[in-house]
Amino acid sequence: MTEAPIIKADGLTRHFGPLTAVDHLSLEVSPGEIFGLVGPDGAGKTTVLRLLTGLVEPDAGSALVTGYDSARHPEKVKDNIGYMAQRFGLYPDLSVDENMDFYADLFGMSPAERRELLPRLLEMTRMAPFRGRLAGRLSGGMKQKLALMCTLLHKPRVLFLDEPTNGVDPVSRRDFWEILYQLVREGMTVLVTTAYLDEAERCHRVGLMHRGRLIRCDTPAAFRAGNEETCYKVRCPDQRAAKAHLDGRDGVASVEPFGADLHAFVRTARVAPEQLAAELSARGLGPAEFREVEPSLEDVFILLIKKASAGAA
Repeated sequence: MTEAPIIKADGLTRHFGPLTAVDHLSLEVSPGEIFGLVGPDGAGKTTVLRLLTGLVEPDAGSALVTGYDSARHPEKVKDNIGYMAQRFGLYPDLSVDENMDFYADLFGMSPAERRELLPRLLEMTRMAPFRGRLAGRLSGGMKQKLALMCTLLHKPRVLFLDEPTNGVDPVSRRDFWEILYQLVREGMTVLVTTAYLDEAERCHRVGLMHRGRLIRCDTPAAFRAGNEETCYKVRCPDQRAAKAHLDGRDGVASVEPFGADLHAFVRTARVAPEQLAAELSARGLGPAEFREVEPSLEDVFILLIKKASAGAA
């Protein structure tokens, strides 16, 4: 028997005045899964988290988290989740230990619970040497680890993270994700929004949002493989002029710079890459080489957002 989803959204919709921040969004997240929400700024990712966690009410649709309706029973939901917002409420004039004690008091933790959990969290995050340091004097990565520890104090079943590593250095980001993997191995479920596509690669499944809508939801590997267009690396002497020609060309769905080359998605049923190479050469932009490559997640996300925008126009 398939295990019931621990997060389930059905037609979630939220307006802010004339703006539709979330538009009939439906998704399911399984227990023990890391699910990533990605998309451009303003896509609606943070509003989705706030709807799921019961911080705002939907105008339409519903959400169940750990079996409770987020709008009807927000307190029940909050008892079972941890939510780490983009600006978590750390107190800069309190030490690491004092911040954790403050949040332990808020959660009503007993002395025995603190003695059992706090050392483990400090060991997991490698923050034990910094227990006496003021939070305001921690590095960006250490502040995020402290915020995560405070979020985990009441042992949530589901962890909601809103761009938790934004502005954090690459080494600290890697360490943060190692902690998330450890938590998932122990049975936790994680829903994370991120602006970093290398982090999207680390998720079991990814949902791509654009203008409040969930465009597609799949594994990173399926995102790269499941497209009707074929991705080609285009190498030619004048990259800018080649892009200008290929942009809008019938049969070319997307073309974007990729390092010193271009990555172009071509509908080969409409036009052959050899024909495109000949066109570039005829315009004095050759020699042009088209070589089929596996697209990156960034390539695919740009393609899907362009197609979604074209469909909405």
